[in-house]
Amino acid sequence: MPTELPYAAEAETSLSYDELQVLRTQYYKEIEQGHVTTQSKFNYGWGLVKSQNGDMQTEGIKLLQEIYSSSPAHRRETCYYIAIGYYKLRNYAYAKKFNDLLLAVEPENMQAQSLRTLIDRSVQRDGYIGMGILAGGAALAGIVVASVWKRASRR
Repeated sequence: MPTELPYAAEAETSLSYDELQVLRTQYYKEIEQGHVTTQSKFNYGWGLVKSQNGDMQTEGIKLLQEIYSSSPAHRRETCYYIAIGYYKLRNYAYAKKFNDLLLAVEPENMQAQSLRTLIDRSVQRDGYIGMGILAGGAALAGIVVASVWKRASRR
């Protein structure tokens, strides 16, 4: 699902296995040493969020939310990537929540504006899909009821 929004390309790109492995190695090396820097945690969380794997994206969001909670100085960066992670997991309510937190302090942020457009389009698309499924289910139920009614009236 490539996007034509240049600032939102981040939502569609992943790191290579080797690139993510570098970030993972650094993060776990620091865990073994007893102190993980905010930068290593952020880098690894960022890399996980960019993954195509839902479990990895969830783990990345968790790491970024830990930074968000413990380090107010890093909230701007973490808000955006948490929003990206939730967007990729199709949790549009949380994606919108974190993206809106960023837009509240940086209304001109082009990345966040592009991400808002992606979120809005996805919500609209999923709404249409939901309505189509609902309409299809209603039509099927109507056919079944009509069939049962027709059989009952023949007796």
